[in-house]
Parts: sequence; structure tokens; C-alpha cells
Amino acid sequence: MDKVMHGGCTFRRDRMISPSDGLEISILVCVPDTGVRGVVQLVHGMCEHKERYVPFMEYLASQGYAGIIHDHRGHGESVRSKEDLGYFYEGGYLAMIDDIRAVNELARKEFPGKPLALFGHSMGSMAVRSFTKRHDDAIDALVVCGSPSYNSGAGLAKVLARIYAFFAGDRHRPSLIQGLAFGSFNRNFGKTVSPHAWICSDPEIVSRYDRDPLCNFQFTADGFINLFSLMQDAYDTTHWAMSNPDLPVLFISGSEDPCLIDSKHFAKAVSAMRKAGYRDVSSRLYPEMRHEILNETGKEEVWGDVAAFLQCMG
Repeated sequence: MDKVMHGGCTFRRDRMISPSDGLEISILVCVPDTGVRGVVQLVHGMCEHKERYVPFMEYLASQGYAGIIHDHRGHGESVRSKEDLGYFYEGGYLAMIDDIRAVNELARKEFPGKPLALFGHSMGSMAVRSFTKRHDDAIDALVVCGSPSYNSGAGLAKVLARIYAFFAGDRHRPSLIQGLAFGSFNRNFGKTVSPHAWICSDPEIVSRYDRDPLCNFQFTADGFINLFSLMQDAYDTTHWAMSNPDLPVLFISGSEDPCLIDSKHFAKAVSAMRKAGYRDVSSRLYPEMRHEILNETGKEEVWGDVAAFLQCMG
């Protein structure tokens, strides 16, 4: 465990053992120096890691919110070896949800009595909905950021990933599925030297992503199986154990984010939460912003809107 003082807050690194399968999970905690009014539990996206959220956590700390984030299994420092990036281990996506639950319990224990908001980006936005589906009594607000809209081909893609896993092994990295899932994402952004131009309009953010070995990797067949399973689970409203219908829920995305497909699909994602039974669901699309709205040009507006939403917790 190590601590670093930085700009009005203190960062602490920690680790926990996943209750699902014993995998060691890496955690980062940020505590404001001036006292804690609430907690934001952050859940990152596919092919990235917790350190990319440090600037946002510093902002939240300036508003009085402690932040806690962990590396998903198969991401960042939550791996048994670097060859396991993009591999979900024995527990799969259900263990990912269990990991979120375990971090949630750690946050509740460290900051007793403080309201807690759950914030999920991209793949994490599906993971937090799958978590809420089972444990909405464990959070006081939910932010769904950069949500991938439901793809009706998820079932077929999962079958294809299983075929690759059967014949080539579950750690095989199928370029065909990678291309089918993400190959068209740069289509609307003209000629570019990076396959990741779709994540952000700021070329420096894209360049850092491209240079980061903890971002620039491809999912395994096992990873894709679990990604598509997670999508199906997050959008399945028929098995929702809803116990907190007044939970405040906010959907936010960039209007140019290829993950949302289009505004109609984004609206369907929002309405799915209402269909699950939640009465306080709002949304906002940010014009000209791409996938990573927390890193976009004009991100300060997004950060401020999130902070304003967090006031619903009191």
C-alpha cells in the first residue's frame, strides 16, 4: 500500500482478493483533504485502466467526493501476467460484477454513512447496470457514461467467439471479431493514422492511448464471450431484482460516439432503465464529442454536470 499527496487530495493504492475466484484486484482510492461529502465508485471501460481516471478523480475530490476505482480482471494490474490482458479468468463477467460488489463493500466500510454513486464508462457502463440489476440497494445514484447501444448481433458474435475458443483456445485473440466489433468506428472521422481516433477528438489523448500497452491490446476469445454476455445481461430487463425505484440514474454520451450507434439507439438504452422500473432517469448527449467524454475537449462541462447530478445524493 502506498500513498501520494496531490493537489488537495491523497491517492492510495490497495489490493483485494476477488471473492469469486481469488484473483488479485488492484484498487486506487482518492480522498479529498478537506473532508468527504460522498463517494464515487468508478468502473472503467474495455482495454483501459484505472490510472486514466486520475484527473477526473482529482476534480471530484475538489468537489468533496472521494473516489475509488479498480482494474477489471484482465486489465491494468488485475492480471496474473501481461499475457492475460483481455482474459477474464475462471469467473468471467459474473466475477466482474462480484468484483464491483466487493469494491463497493470496501468503499462503504471506509466511508461509513456517506452516500455512494456508481459511475461506469463504456464496457463499465454495462457492468454497472448488471451490478444495479442485482444490488441497487448498494448505491445512491448511477451514472451510465459512453454506453454501447444494444447490438442484436451479440448472440451470434458470442457463438463465433466460442468457436474460436474451442479450436484455438480461450486466450486466442481473434482479429475477425475485433474487426467486426470495432472496424467501422473510425468511418466518420476521415483519414487518420490511429485506429482509435473514435475515442476522442483530442489527438494527444488518442496518442497516449496508442502508446499505452495497458490500452493498446486486443481481447481474447474468452474476453469477447464475456463482453457479449455482459451486453445481453445489462439489457435484459426481465430478470431485474429492482428494489430502489427512486434511484437517480443519468445517461451521458458524446453525440459522435460510434458506440451509441445513433440517438434513437441511445434513447432505447435510456428507456430500458425506465422499463426496468426506475422512475428518475435522465440523459444528455454532448454535441461533437466522441466516446471518452471525460477526456474530450470541453470535458469540464461534462465533469461539472456529473458533479451537479451528484448533489441528488444530498
